[in-house]
Amino acid sequence: MTADQRQAVLTVEDLTVVYETEAPVTAVKHADLVLHKGEILGLAGESGCGKTTLAYAVNRLHRPPARIATGRITFHGDDGDTDILALDDTRLRAFRWERLSMVFQGAMNALNPVTTVRAQLKDTLLAHRPRMSRKEIRERSEDVLTRVGVDPRRLGSYPHELSGGMRQRVMIAMAMLLEPQIMIMDEPTTALDVVVQRDILREIVRLRDELDFAVIFITHDLPLLLEISDRIAVMLDGEIVELETADRLYRDAQHPYTRKLLGSFPSLSGARGAFIRTGVDETAETAPALEEERA
Repeated sequence: MTADQRQAVLTVEDLTVVYETEAPVTAVKHADLVLHKGEILGLAGESGCGKTTLAYAVNRLHRPPARIATGRITFHGDDGDTDILALDDTRLRAFRWERLSMVFQGAMNALNPVTTVRAQLKDTLLAHRPRMSRKEIRERSEDVLTRVGVDPRRLGSYPHELSGGMRQRVMIAMAMLLEPQIMIMDEPTTALDVVVQRDILREIVRLRDELDFAVIFITHDLPLLLEISDRIAVMLDGEIVELETADRLYRDAQHPYTRKLLGSFPSLSGARGAFIRTGVDETAETAPALEEERA
């Protein structure tokens, strides 16, 4: 099933975000975007192109001097449409994490360093589901950690007692705690080594397949997005300059900036590579088949 045949869960229309400084800066310019159920939508571009600003606007996390100048952001739920920009503070707090959650860049900074993993998961659950019993909280916390590959015994650990990869997995567990329909991931693997990065990316794809949530995955790493994304939006100077399926973008990129991004990285296939979508290692035997597929 193609993205266009799936049900839309998020629509961004004519979104413009301005930083009202002495010399105002338009960080996002008239962006249009549709995210479909179960889709991984990659958002690529160089640092400063507006990727994170767009994500923060979608989740209403932007703060002054940032201001949404134009646009409409609509969440399409089973119970009808929600105009995210029209939500008051009370409804917005209920909307976040329940319908749309976010995995922030830098797990060590995003997690509270003086609070255990158990306490942070508990606080999130009680903020949205105050009637949950201790047993339900414990079982749900253990379940989400298990799903992301972290031993539930780590619930009693503090962030500094966990490796970088484990901290990032905890952040993903926290984001999926309330089973949202959309997860926004802002460069969640940037600070990790390539082995841990690849393990976590496989985990994200597996969880998406298992739970059928949609993902907006933000990174400057276009080859990475080509491996895990269904579609990719490329941003330049606040504008979405190209939006295509991953395969079509790789084979026939139209915008000069996209072609430059593709040309700035080493070959995406080879005998020592690995294919995240299937989890199959590209050994000397499998690499030629992938090379033929990319041709």
